[in-house]
Amino acid sequence: MEKRVLKKGVVYAGYVTGFLLIIGLIYVIEVSISKNIFKPEEDDYDYVSKTIVEDEVPVVNVEKTIKRPYMNEEVKIIKGYYDYLADNAKQETSIIFHADTYYQNSGVDYGGVEKFDVISILDGTVIDVKEDNLLGKIVEIKHSNDMISVYQSLGEVVVKKDDPIIQGQIIGKSGNSNFSKDLGDHLHFEFIYKGQAVNPEEYYEKGLGDL
Repeated sequence: MEKRVLKKGVVYAGYVTGFLLIIGLIYVIEVSISKNIFKPEEDDYDYVSKTIVEDEVPVVNVEKTIKRPYMNEEVKIIKGYYDYLADNAKQETSIIFHADTYYQNSGVDYGGVEKFDVISILDGTVIDVKEDNLLGKIVEIKHSNDMISVYQSLGEVVVKKDDPIIQGQIIGKSGNSNFSKDLGDHLHFEFIYKGQAVNPEEYYEKGLGDL
């Protein structure tokens, strides 16, 4: 059989054509990779326009109410406030007898539990801390709206003058006084509103806007 020999020009042309085909294939592959592999699928992600802040509920400024000067639910009234408008029977239970003299109770005496915690009825500032031979340890706290709370017959005091106080903060513990020895361990509490001693039992759970 006769052997056929390709010319050099044809061989070179074949090489060049093959090389160009390879280059072109590489280019197509690279373009495909850059467009498809590194582009995230649209269905894989959920985009939202709302922010977490938009879902938050604004905080409402809740008005504080006047709390009782103790937390222990077993504490009870052992001597009430003397009300000039009350009937004679109730007034008699609000009289304090000391040194052969009867005194009208200007506050409310709470007891029935030994050494219970005494707390502030509202936010405020301590304006006086003292100890009286007759009334025992005393703490006075000034509040907004021209109100002052007075805690007497304390056995312990854990605050000092000019201390800022928050509602419910413990200011001391119940104790005794020489003025009301017959009451035993107790708290004598007075509430002064606009310069006048009033019955605190009529003010508990009221907001400042209700006064």
